[in-house]
Amino acid sequence: MTRSILFAAVLAAASLPAAEALSQSQPPHDGVQANPKPGPLVKQDREFVDDAAQGGLYEVRAGQLAQQKTMADEVKQFGKRMVDDHTAVNGRLQQLAQQKGLTLPQQLDKKHQDKIDSLAKKTGADFDKAYIDAMVDDHKNDVDTFDKMSKDAKDPDLKAFATSTLPTLREHLTSVQSIKDHLKK
Repeated sequence: MTRSILFAAVLAAASLPAAEALSQSQPPHDGVQANPKPGPLVKQDREFVDDAAQGGLYEVRAGQLAQQKTMADEVKQFGKRMVDDHTAVNGRLQQLAQQKGLTLPQQLDKKHQDKIDSLAKKTGADFDKAYIDAMVDDHKNDVDTFDKMSKDAKDPDLKAFATSTLPTLREHLTSVQSIKDHLKK
């Protein structure tokens, strides 16, 4: 028995350099570069990761709600795009967080849950206005935050994530502002 434990320990130790070399040789995904030796993120970077995770969860849940509650086709389509795009971004953020040894929240915090609860109580044109107004405000904030982090993030992988996500967020903002203008007519 001691011999099999010793053999397992030697085998495990021998496979570590090969596993590390393999993980370092794989190409980065979606603009997020792999960091083979992650260090702790500075406070600003950690806060950005947490805020981006909460914002991503909120965008998906609000988009799901829009698909259920609106009668306006353009609002429904925008809600679907929010679910699709933010699910993809959330997946990229999850990969990055794992590389950095972070755990992302799986549930909305109170602030974001309160926004969802408020939207859920609305119907018809009141829902559409509240949802679109929330998405305009949220995406203005997202664009500002991601733009800042694309320049100021200390972690290069996080900076690359913010930079690669920014064009999508700008497209969302342009789209939702257009919908808001159309709903006013």
